Amino acid sequence: MSPLDTTAHVLVSGGGIAGLALALQLVRHRVPVTVVERATAPRPGGQAVDLRGASREVAERMGLMPGIEPRRLHEEGLAYVDGRGRVFGRMAMESFDGKGAVAEIEIARGDLADVLLTALSRAADTTPGLLDLRFGDRITSLTQDADGVDVEFETTDAARYDIVVGADGVHSATRRLAFGPEERFTTLLGGYAAFFTMPTPADIDPGWFAMRFVPGATFGIRPDLEPATAKAMLTLRVEGDPLLRGDRARQEDLIRRMLDSAGWRAPEILDAMGTATDFYFDELVRVDMPSPVSGRVALLGDAASCGSPMTGMGTATALIGAYLLGERIAAGALDLPEALTQYADDIAPFVERGKKIPGGGIKRMVPATRIEAAMSRAMTGVMLSRAARPLVRRMFTQGDDDFALPDVAVPVA
Repeated sequence: MSPLDTTAHVLVSGGGIAGLALALQLVRHRVPVTVVERATAPRPGGQAVDLRGASREVAERMGLMPGIEPRRLHEEGLAYVDGRGRVFGRMAMESFDGKGAVAEIEIARGDLADVLLTALSRAADTTPGLLDLRFGDRITSLTQDADGVDVEFETTDAARYDIVVGADGVHSATRRLAFGPEERFTTLLGGYAAFFTMPTPADIDPGWFAMRFVPGATFGIRPDLEPATAKAMLTLRVEGDPLLRGDRARQEDLIRRMLDSAGWRAPEILDAMGTATDFYFDELVRVDMPSPVSGRVALLGDAASCGSPMTGMGTATALIGAYLLGERIAAGALDLPEALTQYADDIAPFVERGKKIPGGGIKRMVPATRIEAAMSRAMTGVMLSRAARPLVRRMFTQGDDDFALPDVAVPVA
């Protein structure tokens, strides 16, 4: 049976990069797919993500590079600054062959999602009836048996699907419904991440991601595609507080306290925060699943595995997983549960490498005291020296670069 003959219908929960990439592969293989996304519209903005190694190869195989190229962030590298904005160290992208903290190909998360959505719309227009894309809806319950999955939704009628894929992020509702409570699979890493769009300060070096450490926080300003705007990026080293979840006022108050008297561009960052329409704030967690598959339900992207934004590998792993899962479903039309099992094996090495944090955890990335901040500055100077470049290159080349994509033979009609 070829993909053209199958009547399999796949449900994807989540309309972010992982969900859209999977839907694109399925539609191209003429596999019917429904995508439900809780948000009422595509989410713009988001932090920059990089494509390197296997993730770049996936983007090329999926034909995404023509859409990515005009939206690439042309970054020179990472610049470390003191409280007066004086640069005391630079990690130039070219000096590390695009394998340092800044990769050769960087694109804003929202822009990559838009590239995928455009490609998906074109593919769906070519073969009408294969794609049902619903914003403002979500799964509320699911029950599976040997032959399929019965699903109920918040705003639309219940339906039955051959496979359900949870691509709905770190706090995945699909994972909770099919695998168990979130707490069973997540580990708090000792802090929070936040980012949002802000006006670009006048004296920021064009193309450089400027960063500063202060006790309890690391914060920076990263270039956007549009020169007039930039992204404020913050990592906070603080104990978890359940009251912070979903409470923007509390989140902003914490950030203001952590960046009080931080110097440099902290006042501009705090001024922009209150009116930012793309404000993101979440705890840093690691997601560990024994397997991303349970019967006819599979997890993808951060729902399946996550090392937190500190790894810089979340989007890469999601894109690789979406490609491999789409190919396995298309190739395994006669035995869909087996196709999901093969996907779990395919993605395993990428998942484990993608959860490793370059340079260690938050305790190494964010100083707790003034003494530690001074030590971080001194250590940064050593790590950016010419002699240490091979070590730093190896430290950041720890994601998907060393793994070849498995070959998946998709039947041709």
